[in-house]
Amino acid sequence: MNTYVLPPDLNGIHIHCVGIKGTGMAALTEIMVSRGAVLTGSDVADVFYTDAILKKCGVAVMPFSAENITDRIDCVVYSSAYDRRTNPDLAEADRRGVPALLYSEALGQLSAAAYSCGIAGVHGKTTTTGLAGTILHELALPAQTLAGSVIASFGPAGGDGSCTLTDGHTYFVAETCEYQRHFMAFHPQKIILTSVESDHQDYYPTYESIRDAFVEYALKLPNGGELIYCADDAGAAETARSVSSLRPDILLTPYGEQAAGPFCVTFGDVRDGRQYFSLAGFDRSFYLCIPGRHLVRNAAAAAALACGLLKEQLRSEGVSAEATPAHVFSARTAEKLAAAFAGFRGGRRRSEIIGTAGNVVFIDDYGHHPTAVRTTLDGYRAFYPGRKLVVDFMSHTYTRTAALLDEFAQCFGAADEVILHKIYGSARENVSETGITGETLFGRTKRFHANVRYYAEIMDAHDDLYRELSSPDPAYPAGTVFVTMGAGDNWKIGKRLYDELKNIK
Repeated sequence: MNTYVLPPDLNGIHIHCVGIKGTGMAALTEIMVSRGAVLTGSDVADVFYTDAILKKCGVAVMPFSAENITDRIDCVVYSSAYDRRTNPDLAEADRRGVPALLYSEALGQLSAAAYSCGIAGVHGKTTTTGLAGTILHELALPAQTLAGSVIASFGPAGGDGSCTLTDGHTYFVAETCEYQRHFMAFHPQKIILTSVESDHQDYYPTYESIRDAFVEYALKLPNGGELIYCADDAGAAETARSVSSLRPDILLTPYGEQAAGPFCVTFGDVRDGRQYFSLAGFDRSFYLCIPGRHLVRNAAAAAALACGLLKEQLRSEGVSAEATPAHVFSARTAEKLAAAFAGFRGGRRRSEIIGTAGNVVFIDDYGHHPTAVRTTLDGYRAFYPGRKLVVDFMSHTYTRTAALLDEFAQCFGAADEVILHKIYGSARENVSETGITGETLFGRTKRFHANVRYYAEIMDAHDDLYRELSSPDPAYPAGTVFVTMGAGDNWKIGKRLYDELKNIK
């Protein structure tokens, strides 16, 4: 396939997306349609939550077929999940000489045409991106934001949300993925680095290898670029020190409880469904309506990015550099931050409240790394005191489970009950290489948790859970929180149980 460069003006450019139902591809579709491109796409027939986004964009999704590739198509954009040799759309594009770009390459080209900011880290990318976009919208900055999931606040009030938010094209804020170094195609002026630790062991066999990838990404920043990093995360702090030693011209902005400066976090109370906190640079308190101290840190990161972009905007409007800090940390800016934080409701599969049926709160979360599982469950424990906390977890990939087996086994401490299933594997993996199964994780978890059950198939747990959740537990008069967690498809059992219990009269 030929090398292709997306033109600055996409108006009338016909782009065909292969694997268009993927979250990133659907978000990119929104971006390109908003910029005037003509979009078609192909994918499997299965129902995805992105179907609503694609319908809103007016994009019809076709089955994979060589017939999808016509002379009218200027470029193909495709997901890395599909092989150019075996996918019929990609093979036909290759035969015809139609140029093609990976999703990450297309995203990178869009970033080169704007003042772009990449949100990176092993954890917290999507929520941080969603918070940043919500703040930028409140500040009325001319920005376009692309997140890795549907964000409730990206769209009209009461709507289903969206993966993108567009108020202009001067600034481009996007979630950037470390897997296979996809983020190296991005052209950042600023980077948020939320966390660095061992993950994606099929590609990064050691902590040092993934850390070095984040260092390499940060070194793409231009002279005077900004690295906003979490001072509370050992890996992010180490990465920032490495970047500073190699490139002292890069501005380092820390955030978090251990940070110095305006984005130092002080945690307040958790009460009445609100998590209170303050930031050192602002003379007021803030709150989020979603649980977890890690989300407060994400909010601080988003605030740091937004304040940096506000400075850039003021300078572009002729406000002197000396006066800029006073504008940025004004009471009006604090008011806008407070409104964005208070109105933020998270994203799809990010502490997503499915609903309440009887005395059971149903939540679904994408957390699939031990750190994410532990911090998220700790947040639920603080947010829902007195309720029984039941977590249904499906581990994702054999390589991750094998590499972090002990960490997984010990990450459920906040839960009263743990349900485990077989591992949700990746098509890229050779299962026999690890020797790890869901039962291995079950056996290890029993060493650290007194109430763990194993059901290989998701729905094998249904009858037991239905009986348990439909009958109030006298030991927990406040009720139960039932959480499905993981990057697999165990969310289905939570949705089914919720639908069944809400219909009980």
